[in-house]
Amino acid sequence: MTTDLAIQTQSLIKNYGAVKALRGVDLEVRKGEIFGFLGPNGAGKTTAIRCMLDLIRPNGGSLRVLGLDPQKEAVAVRARSGYLPGELNLEGNLNVEGALRLFARLRGNKTDWGFVRQLAERLDLDLKPQIKNLSKGNKQKVGVVQALMHRPELLLLDEPTASLDPLMQQTVLRLIRAARDEGATVFFSSHILSEVHEIAERVGFIRQGVVVEVAETAALISRSLRRVRVRFRQSVDSETLTRLPGVSLLSKDDGAALTLQVEGEMDALIKALAAFPVIDLSTEQHSLEEIFLTYYQ
Repeated sequence: MTTDLAIQTQSLIKNYGAVKALRGVDLEVRKGEIFGFLGPNGAGKTTAIRCMLDLIRPNGGSLRVLGLDPQKEAVAVRARSGYLPGELNLEGNLNVEGALRLFARLRGNKTDWGFVRQLAERLDLDLKPQIKNLSKGNKQKVGVVQALMHRPELLLLDEPTASLDPLMQQTVLRLIRAARDEGATVFFSSHILSEVHEIAERVGFIRQGVVVEVAETAALISRSLRRVRVRFRQSVDSETLTRLPGVSLLSKDDGAALTLQVEGEMDALIKALAAFPVIDLSTEQHSLEEIFLTYYQ
């Protein structure tokens, strides 16, 4: 494993009986980046994260986390990681502070309790109530705090903003960015595509246990299809435009208004439109959600 990688998997396989959860996952996550991991339910996101912490054992392939083999050095990997599972189970009779202090003791009492209180304040989390009396959203906040409280080198977050309202989702995203700014690597799965678009520098798509693409988020968006709506002063021959590379016709209204789909750069279309009396032109870029759907529909 090269020193600039926080996570590296090669041909990672995990089966649950006849169910093939991971079918040869190849993945590299760079140190200091925020990496979004996208896929529908059952695609293998949670299984991959649990393998990284040796919570389950893969059936084949190789895996390195922070330069370590999780199967041989699981304690060291977990000590340097912050993990938020998709379903966090906490002792219901403990209050919030008691639960967090338990996590601190498990980590050798090296946690800055002032930082814990700061995180709780940012998340509007009361430390006094018992866990069993918390709402699902407040339990999620406890999970976020316990993952961040010891300032780990690596954050493995499975749906970190689940059950949170939109304002609190933004707070969690700011905390994730702050952790990255302090040097942490963040690997997180999500179904909320807007937040992946907002904070992830790279994104990996997993489908049926296979990573089908990894790309820079900005490049993925920029290379996506665009819808272009053009209104002309008079009817025009649409074939003049659709003969251009990457341009196809989606709809037309008496030839005076066209909706085109453009793949790639807009330069050729813009130059071609200069020959026509254009009244109005608008473009709409496909969102990350639409790109996501092209992989899974």
